[in-house]
Amino acid sequence: MKKKIVIANWKLNGNKNFVKEFIHNINSENQKFFKNTKVIIAPPIIYIKYMSKKIHNKKISFASQNVDYNYQGAFTGEISPNMINEIGAKYIILGHSERRKNHFENNLLIAKKFFSVKKNKLIPILCIGETQEEKEKNLTKNIIQKQIDEIFLHCGNNAFHNTFIAYEPIWSIGTGENASPDDVNKIMKFIKNYIIKKSLYKKINLNLQYGGSVSPNNIKRIIEKKYIDGVLVGSGSLQYKNFLKIIQKCNV
Repeated sequence: MKKKIVIANWKLNGNKNFVKEFIHNINSENQKFFKNTKVIIAPPIIYIKYMSKKIHNKKISFASQNVDYNYQGAFTGEISPNMINEIGAKYIILGHSERRKNHFENNLLIAKKFFSVKKNKLIPILCIGETQEEKEKNLTKNIIQKQIDEIFLHCGNNAFHNTFIAYEPIWSIGTGENASPDDVNKIMKFIKNYIIKKSLYKKINLNLQYGGSVSPNNIKRIIEKKYIDGVLVGSGSLQYKNFLKIIQKCNV
């Protein structure tokens, strides 16, 4: 049975006390709750090294919420893939809708970051999805194709091997409004088939995550779908008891 994957994106949240309490809670849990679940945590980057040393559960990995595609130089405030590697993170979230909107990241910039991440043997978690306006115009598949095609164009036909894709319908993030699990499953099937069709190799290690107001109330209906390998959880990952419920319900 393929393990379900739960990715926690803390965004710009947390402090020293919050991190210490989270570590204590995780270390206190019976590891059987994680038997069939892989957990990836993306806290603010300054906490990754500390958390990776203090958390005893070996089933938990860490991700950076961002990266620069440059390796070194006069790029004030940025952090490179090799630096992220050194602090204990294995994964990097790319193309999150908030970075696209607030930091004006376009498909080309995200593709450059994707290439840099792959070159440094890290694993990208690529976020893709449509806005409310694009959804209403029935452009969901067109938008997803453009986001995927830029990666292929910049990184080659085998770009998506050993990659996570998080489909996040932007209109559902933080709104409590969810795409139906059936609709999400159809989109995931489209994404997988589209990538396989364009890839050099037809068997690729591709994990498909759903990110859009995930909670303990809807997680079961989401992960039971054939093409959904796990979830990307935002604000729901900050409340430990709720986050643990999500993990437990994925541990099927």
